[in-house]
Amino acid sequence: MRKMYYNVWILFGFMSIASCVDLEETPESFISPDQFYKTEKDAVSAVNAIYYSFADNAVGNQPIYNSLYNTGMDFMTDDLDAGPGSPNPDVRALAKLNHSLTNLRGKESWQQHYIVINQANVAWEHVPTIQMNEKLKNRLLGEILFLRALAYFDLVRQFGGVPVLLDDQTRIPLEEQLQPRASADSVYTRIISDLEESANYFRASSGADIEAGRPTEGSAKALLSKVYLTKRDWANAIKLAEEVIGNNGAGASPYGYDLFEDYSHVFLPAYKNGKEHIFSIQFKAGVGTINGNQVCRRDIAAGVPGLPGSYGDQVAFWQEGDDKYFSIYKLYSSKDKRRDVTFVKTYISPKDGLTYYGSPVDSKTYSSANPPSTPIPDSIPYINKYWDPNYPASGFSEANTPVLRFAEILLIHAEAENELNGATLKAYISLNKVRRRAGLDDLTAGLSRDDFRDSVYIDRRLEVFGEYQRYFDLIRQTGREVTGEGPEGRGILSKNLKKVGKNNVKPKHYLYPIPQVEIERNPKLTQNPGWEEDIAN
Repeated sequence: MRKMYYNVWILFGFMSIASCVDLEETPESFISPDQFYKTEKDAVSAVNAIYYSFADNAVGNQPIYNSLYNTGMDFMTDDLDAGPGSPNPDVRALAKLNHSLTNLRGKESWQQHYIVINQANVAWEHVPTIQMNEKLKNRLLGEILFLRALAYFDLVRQFGGVPVLLDDQTRIPLEEQLQPRASADSVYTRIISDLEESANYFRASSGADIEAGRPTEGSAKALLSKVYLTKRDWANAIKLAEEVIGNNGAGASPYGYDLFEDYSHVFLPAYKNGKEHIFSIQFKAGVGTINGNQVCRRDIAAGVPGLPGSYGDQVAFWQEGDDKYFSIYKLYSSKDKRRDVTFVKTYISPKDGLTYYGSPVDSKTYSSANPPSTPIPDSIPYINKYWDPNYPASGFSEANTPVLRFAEILLIHAEAENELNGATLKAYISLNKVRRRAGLDDLTAGLSRDDFRDSVYIDRRLEVFGEYQRYFDLIRQTGREVTGEGPEGRGILSKNLKKVGKNNVKPKHYLYPIPQVEIERNPKLTQNPGWEEDIAN
């Protein structure tokens, strides 16, 4: 099976035609979309282009699943903070919840996602008209709708209601491009429709060659289960999760998904696109402008000879009892196999062979030959999920970024089943599969709904740490709309962020502000609640 990567440039230019072409001149070599979309190869190129902004870009922004969600989302949580290698003021503002309407990461996220959406709209307009193998065409149409749905799902969770654009924006007058925000419910309706239709196209493409790394029918259903979980539609979340898991959650997945026996295999490049990976963002050496997964470099300690690390990503520390440097690392039990895959506390320099470690007191890196003059209380846990064993020699990581994996669908199933029916046997089966792989005992039988919920929440946090899930999980788990629990629901977001010193958390932080530059460009956009006060400041 071949692997697909995102080295596609031709369609990116279509996004900026209006601003880049001098209309007083007669272009002599420009290939219009109508001229380009003629062959099967053109159709494949059109769809490949949609993936591009998720992993890479040509305009200097941080790609969505390659640093942007790392610095723009995870830093806003109780898991991470901006480390010494993150000097960007916009990033540091996000980490302290001091960001504004002009924050660069918010603007990049909005714009990068709409680039994805427009590329999907372009392909959706042209691929159906191309004479080509029908099974391949159906597969491509399924990919288009899946990727557009993923982009809108990211946007609606981050910004709330957003304009729903379904046409190629470079082909319509400017005044028609300026659309108001649709309601969040309307955006979700479009996402669900796209994913249901995507699954149907994938089903019709049965037998077509599927390159590793592309979504499938199982991917569409898995994402749909996550969408329903986010909407707190427990019944549909269970239904879709069970279709992915198989046999009402107790059998083998009809799509061949399963857990890796070894948790480290989820992240190591040698096992990418394996049985646990439902959909991942692909990284390959020498492809595109980024040259691999940027987050690996950010995670590694700075100052280790032979390792080009920046220590831009730092675990959030807080005080528990007398321990001033408690972190998520210490939430793992010592027998949890996930801990020592997710983190490392020392590095062996490939250059001088010495052991290096960091001090949480001053964030400096020390070697075994040059320890700090005052013993440190504990060494820093550095994030290790995107480590590539070839990194010391190459300087970049080929570790993929998981967007959906089988362990998460098991956790979705357990959470939704508990919310709808209580801690049933089905809920236990799904959660215990994840726990057993981690080396943990089965969860205590007979838990109440509330106690089982707490168990799912902590196992989910430990399982998917560093995978750009925590911010969205905190919002969903807060449960603002639960009757009788107040405007902040269970208060999980506020309680957890204040624990790590982010004391200025407010209800407005449930959503990002709509970027001011987008409101100035499109006066039909309105600002999110709580952020209007920043306009006058």
